[in-house]
Amino acid sequence: MKLYSSLWNADDWATRGGLIKTDWSQAPFVASYSNFEADACVASASSSSPCKASAWLSQEALDTNEQEKLKWVQKNYMVYNYCTDTKRFTQGFPPECSLSS
Repeated sequence: MKLYSSLWNADDWATRGGLIKTDWSQAPFVASYSNFEADACVASASSSSPCKASAWLSQEALDTNEQEKLKWVQKNYMVYNYCTDTKRFTQGFPPECSLSS
């Protein structure tokens, strides 16, 4: 399994309204992941459905505890949320934004 990330120039909208600029003179940028744990189903040739029905990925929604954890991560780590960016989306937010309300 591999994990990829991408970096693009979004200085005019994804950086607190352009307040934080990317210092491109510092390129190339290097990122690392620590304490990353993959929780997935392992495919096998003998089974068309390797996941258990109780697997987290078969759940339709987060439980109360999981919702609280998500809110904590958003509060402590999220810098930008396009679902609140009224300057970028003057004609209304994308459909997926209604899912988080």
